[in-house]
Amino acid sequence: MASFLDRAHTIAPPGYNRFLVPPAALCVHLCIGQAYAFSTFNLPLSRLIGLSKSVPGDWTLVQLGWIFSIAILVLGLSAAIFGRWVESAGPRKAMFVAALCFGGGFLVSAVGISAHQLWLIYLGYGVLGGCGLGIGYISPVSTLIKWFPDRPGMATGFAIMGFGGGALIAAPLSVLLMEHYKSATSNGVLETFVTMGVLYFIFMSIGALVVRVPAESWKPEGWVAPAQPKKLVTTAQVEVNTAFGTPQFWLLWGVLCMNVTAGIGVLGQASPMIQEMFTGRVTAAGAAGFVGLLSLFNMAGRIFWASTSDYIGRRNTYMVFFLLGILLYFLVPSIGKAGSIPWFVLCFGIILSMYGGGFATIPAYLRDMFGTMHVGAIHGRLLTAWSAAGVLGPVLVNYIRQSQIDHGVPKAQAYSVTMYIMCALLFIGFLCNFFMRPVAERYHYRGNNQAPLATGRSPS
Repeated sequence: MASFLDRAHTIAPPGYNRFLVPPAALCVHLCIGQAYAFSTFNLPLSRLIGLSKSVPGDWTLVQLGWIFSIAILVLGLSAAIFGRWVESAGPRKAMFVAALCFGGGFLVSAVGISAHQLWLIYLGYGVLGGCGLGIGYISPVSTLIKWFPDRPGMATGFAIMGFGGGALIAAPLSVLLMEHYKSATSNGVLETFVTMGVLYFIFMSIGALVVRVPAESWKPEGWVAPAQPKKLVTTAQVEVNTAFGTPQFWLLWGVLCMNVTAGIGVLGQASPMIQEMFTGRVTAAGAAGFVGLLSLFNMAGRIFWASTSDYIGRRNTYMVFFLLGILLYFLVPSIGKAGSIPWFVLCFGIILSMYGGGFATIPAYLRDMFGTMHVGAIHGRLLTAWSAAGVLGPVLVNYIRQSQIDHGVPKAQAYSVTMYIMCALLFIGFLCNFFMRPVAERYHYRGNNQAPLATGRSPS
């Protein structure tokens, strides 16, 4: 079994159809994208004892909120820690380990539910499942980029689109299963965790079985690498530890962090925000529809913007994200005061499409800057920006809103200051992207006998 999972056993034979690889990646990303739908379990988990309502001894929503936070934190950390191993082990072994961790996280959590021990759920879904999220997220990236040197943005966007769309499957599936398993003594959440753990392990394992890596000298039929590479697209390679010390890595870290911060804070508060900004005009059901629509924009933006970046370039794509994002966030308070719900929905739909597009475009941006050799490992380290943004975004939206309300600002206007702060954050991201330059030659990998010399002044 161990031998079967080795990278050497996943090299594609001549004539292999490279378009089978994105569906293999989707098998993983559609499963781990369930993380965005974990909130469907919060109320049932808070009523394990009372069943129909929370009673003394049940967990609070505040306690349960840490499950998702721990999972996202561990996602970034595990992607950074195991990124180099993912590169060396190959996609099949990495995707299978991700399946074990993510599916196993549900099963460990089920034990925690049965024993009513919250720490086991933190350990199961938060830590073990979070490792599955991190390893599963980055495992197909370098493989897809190697299969699609002609369209790296499209390839990674297609796969990472699955992470954004996984909630569209997981949310109704979770509700359906809990309803199916509900009984006089159970609200069905325990049985649902077991079922989903098994299902996700099976589907992620199918992806691991299907995935292949190209032979060393493989190129798409008829494709010839440009004699003169595009600006900010390197033909050299940069080793992961060397890349970590370049100014380009940290500029891209700032680019991703600012783009994600601006989107994730809104995503977490979308439902109450639209209800409070349009009091009496948007119902809870309408707000739920708004959240679902944002998920569709998030998912569609991942393939649209990543594919667009293949034509206009990664740097230009992020310029659009930041400049258009600043304009839209600046307009939102005025749109709210004017009471225009359609324009409000359209603005945030575009914002969330760029949030998703940022995730899908960054692997190709890394490939352009650092080459393909360790792009998956470099991507893993860069995802720590997501962990930071996952804390920064919600804190800004939630705490500034509450501070505004405490100072007597009406709820309908309590988000205005936050929107202007998001403009400032996006401007910081714009500056990081504006100052992006090619990686200096001294950082380029020169083989085992000639390690890169990463000293001296950074390139201007």
